[in-house]
Amino acid sequence: MELQQKKNLIKEIQKQVSERIDLKRDISDENIRELITEIVFEKSKQFYLTMSEKQELTEHIFNAMRKLDILQPLIDDKSITEIMINGPDEIFIEKEGKTVKVPMQFESISKLEDVIQSVVSKVNRTVNESSPIVDARLEDGSRVNVVLPPIGINGPIMTIRKFPEEPMTAKQLIMYGSITEEVADFLKKLVQAKYNLFICGGTGSGKTSFLNAMSNFIPKDERIITIEDAAELQIMNIENIVKLETRNANTEGKGEITMRELIKTSLRMRPERIIVGEVRGEEALDMLQAMNTGHDGSLSTGHANSTKDMLSRLETMVLSGAPLPLEAIRQQIASAIDIIIHLSRLKDKSRRVMEITEVVGYEDNAIKLNPLYIFKEEVQTKEDKVQGKLKRTDYDMVHTSRMKHL
Repeated sequence: MELQQKKNLIKEIQKQVSERIDLKRDISDENIRELITEIVFEKSKQFYLTMSEKQELTEHIFNAMRKLDILQPLIDDKSITEIMINGPDEIFIEKEGKTVKVPMQFESISKLEDVIQSVVSKVNRTVNESSPIVDARLEDGSRVNVVLPPIGINGPIMTIRKFPEEPMTAKQLIMYGSITEEVADFLKKLVQAKYNLFICGGTGSGKTSFLNAMSNFIPKDERIITIEDAAELQIMNIENIVKLETRNANTEGKGEITMRELIKTSLRMRPERIIVGEVRGEEALDMLQAMNTGHDGSLSTGHANSTKDMLSRLETMVLSGAPLPLEAIRQQIASAIDIIIHLSRLKDKSRRVMEITEVVGYEDNAIKLNPLYIFKEEVQTKEDKVQGKLKRTDYDMVHTSRMKHL
């Protein structure tokens, strides 16, 4: 069948399905798939279609009407980790660490816009010309970022960061070479002893996955509050868990719920630990204050290229919301955060823990750091694979009192 003939057939079938759906309210996905299949088989009497062509047509039309259109097969493909849509004609995927363009495109800009609206509306978000940027999530927890024209010059832009069905575990991190067994045992003790951990790294370095792995070490009988811009954490082993998510302002500019408000609210919910998915702005001060007011064992993440860079960024974040003296901010950071874990995505696309550093305290107008583990790169192989592992430094951990209670 020719391409144009196929397109015409698809439109004709979609029209017939829509007409019949109008007669049936609240039709389920199963019923609509049956209806599409029925009409496809009816049409096959006019056009010769092989069984595989019938299945392909049915799936294509079902995805267009009830799922994410041409993106659905990419969403269903477990080996794809990221989907990047740069307008209706340019779609890229990341698979096994490599980014490639896929030979597919939306039939029109309006179809792509329909898919975007379908995604954001399901999580009560709004995106339009007056509010052209939004973060959302899919039903499986995958993270979605949308940028519309006129901000997106080459059309509606959507980036989907997919997450595995099963959350990351320490065993998997060991298997992937991100950490060693010794480091995993050390981190487990830190989490169980309620040290405040801060995970930092660049984009795509695996911060959220690492945070999920650390959450598996939290005792099952504790009460946890998670706070995120768009909910994506996959904490499975805790029963007493409250998940909070920010909300954007409505079209009238009202109803916004910020990270700061959620952190303040969480303190009234008797949490034993607070997990802040990612700090980006002035909410950093509230997070630090929560860590300093008896909520030990809290975890959070942030964007930074090194441990020292993260400390500088935290200072800037706090300053953006409160004009405090720099000395006071640094003292707050030093007393709130116990351990900083720095992750990186290396040139061979592998994600590694580069450094585990203890925050010792504040001295001589600076935050004093004590590096405990540092990634040491070894000889590079012909396949450009980075060889190396986390190695213990010669420095002993200073604050060990909480470890003694384990």
